[in-house]
Amino acid sequence: MSRNRKWPRLFAYGDLELSVCRCRKVALICVQTWRDVVELPPSVVGGTGTFPAGLKHAEVVSALDRAGCSWEPHTPLTFGNQCSLTAIASGANFTFEIPEGEEPVLNVMGLPGDGHDCSEQTAGQDH
Repeated sequence: MSRNRKWPRLFAYGDLELSVCRCRKVALICVQTWRDVVELPPSVVGGTGTFPAGLKHAEVVSALDRAGCSWEPHTPLTFGNQCSLTAIASGANFTFEIPEGEEPVLNVMGLPGDGHDCSEQTAGQDH
């Protein structure tokens, strides 16, 4: 990675996206789920790394409930043709597209960053 490029940088491995800070810390993890099939690095998940997409809201809620994972609606990302929920323990966010006349379908899942911002610490320094 060139140190002269703009930061933060977005790296993608199939449908897994990582936002990396200039200090090389992963600031955000996101999985795009709006495609027909979700592809994740096989070395991370084992097996083929390919999973069916198109999960419905009820399926995600049911899976969270079965796992004993409490969740709540996430109102800042619930508007228009989308709704969102957050798994309380991890802060994982699930955002759903609501196609007209259909059930909400998972569009993206992300894990929050920790608020890390090294731009103030490194202002004027060549990192």
